[in-house]
Amino acid sequence: MLVSCAFLAGVAVIGRYLANAGVHPFQIVFLRVFFAFVTMMPLLAFRGVEIFHTDQPRIYIWRVISATIAMSTWFSALALLPVGEVTAISFLTPIFATIGAVLFLSEVIKVRRWIAMLIGISGVFVILRPGFETLGAGALLAIISAFAMGVTSVILKRMTVRDDPDKIVFISTALLVPITLVAALFVWAPLPMEHWLVLFGMGLIATLGHLTLVRAFAATEASIVVGFDFARLPFAVIFGYLVLGELIDIWTWAGAGIIFASTLYIARREAHLKRKFK
Repeated sequence: MLVSCAFLAGVAVIGRYLANAGVHPFQIVFLRVFFAFVTMMPLLAFRGVEIFHTDQPRIYIWRVISATIAMSTWFSALALLPVGEVTAISFLTPIFATIGAVLFLSEVIKVRRWIAMLIGISGVFVILRPGFETLGAGALLAIISAFAMGVTSVILKRMTVRDDPDKIVFISTALLVPITLVAALFVWAPLPMEHWLVLFGMGLIATLGHLTLVRAFAATEASIVVGFDFARLPFAVIFGYLVLGELIDIWTWAGAGIIFASTLYIARREAHLKRKFK
């Protein structure tokens, strides 16, 4: 999980670097997906065309739609905000996923988890300090991205019942390539060779980040894995400072801590209840 956090923080820093260099977020999204798919081709050689077979094609469409929204708004937020701030707001994802589970999976949430979610949402107000600072487009995009990622998490929870993680990642990435290409064509601009190399590196790092994440969840309980997710923030801050010279203020650290503490409580509480009723 720590390796995954480092890789995913690296993707964020690369996205911010490319946005600062003038590459449009839609073009970044497509090339990130395209090169991720390229790095996954050995999986096709290993498993053959069987990896394309699924008996739940409709849910893949919804998964790809939510993932496209999540990535597009996330990279757009990175074009406007420091990496650390976008990363901090992204800790809302498990909270939105819990709300999505109530709406779409009819899960029952008890009072203590609702209180934990409200506390977590309050962490965003600590980061953004509405009334003291203007709530800008970057913050709104980051919140929308966290919501879309939460929806994606709920969808993935249903997908894993029938398909294995490698198949889900492979098929989803294959579908994302043409969908993200459509938006990218409207903003396409020539890129220098160094940007192509950076984008290939982003695709590779993103693939490794998601594969290590899946294996972290496969290795132990989700509540334990979630406990390490906060490592994305120090990794993002360190990489952001080394590559971009960016730092985040104490309010962002405090707000991120509040959000993460609430998501960790929710994860631990869910794990406790599962063990209790087994």
